Amino acid sequence: MFYLVIGVGFIGILYVTLVNTLFRRSKCTGGREMNGKTVIITGGNTGIGKATAMGLAGRGARVILACRNQQKAEAAISDIKKVTGSTDVEYMQLDLSSLKLVRSFAETFLKKESRLDVLINNAGLVADGRTEDGFGIEFGVNHLGHFLLTCLLLDRLKESPGARVITLSSMAYQWGEIDFDALVTSKDLGSGRYSWQFFQAYCNSKLCNVLFTHELAKRLKGTNVTCYTVHPGIVKTELSRHVSLWQKMFIEPIAQLLFLDPMTGAQTTLHCVLQEGIEPLSGRYFSCCAVEEVSAKARDNSVAKKLWDVSEHLCGLS
Repeated sequence: MFYLVIGVGFIGILYVTLVNTLFRRSKCTGGREMNGKTVIITGGNTGIGKATAMGLAGRGARVILACRNQQKAEAAISDIKKVTGSTDVEYMQLDLSSLKLVRSFAETFLKKESRLDVLINNAGLVADGRTEDGFGIEFGVNHLGHFLLTCLLLDRLKESPGARVITLSSMAYQWGEIDFDALVTSKDLGSGRYSWQFFQAYCNSKLCNVLFTHELAKRLKGTNVTCYTVHPGIVKTELSRHVSLWQKMFIEPIAQLLFLDPMTGAQTTLHCVLQEGIEPLSGRYFSCCAVEEVSAKARDNSVAKKLWDVSEHLCGLS
């Protein structure tokens, strides 16, 4: 009986500790005016992206869900309109695994829409495989597709006062590495059949997100556009839909008990969109609606610039 009490006490302390650290909750309190502003959210048809769209549509923004799956997007739009009362939510097809289709999306958007105030690079995945262009799927979708999309839309963003670019990363960036030789030889930052291998590739892609934002901020100095990277928390989403069944059986009970719901996970993204006065923090990393210091490798100027130059080359921009 004594050991049972000790065990229950330990589990209780562990649970409280986790809830107040890894699974800590926050609430966006920003009140920036969004009426008349246009927002693109990649992967906005599910999870954090959908919750973010819900939050911004409810504040009067024109929201464009840039997603691959039209059926899911239309269902999400129906939900968003029903909950918020907004009539200004639209779907545009975007497949980040194809550089050609990223270009097609940008071309269509620029012809159709006269302004862009916020670009939210939200979409992401944990999976193995290759993109249409032969890149590792996680590097190609999580970083390279968003890199190209941002570059193609920057001029339109510069036309809007106070425009912002928000890119979802993850605390997983801390375990990431950038192997430029691997990019040259295999067009990838990690691959393999085993889950730990494509989780490592995911971490690498999340480090790319942080370095991309770090370098982007330098290039945007003197313009009206600012940029931020976000760790949304550990959220119950469809991010791991490609993992194996036995892994899902292990993850699901923990997810039900501890993981944040998507609306809670969207709060830091919403903070970076709606909080006034954060412009001097352009290029920084946010978690729990507050700026947070990153490790030295995530603010390495030479690596960030090299990643930018290599990404430009891989996208055909240089």
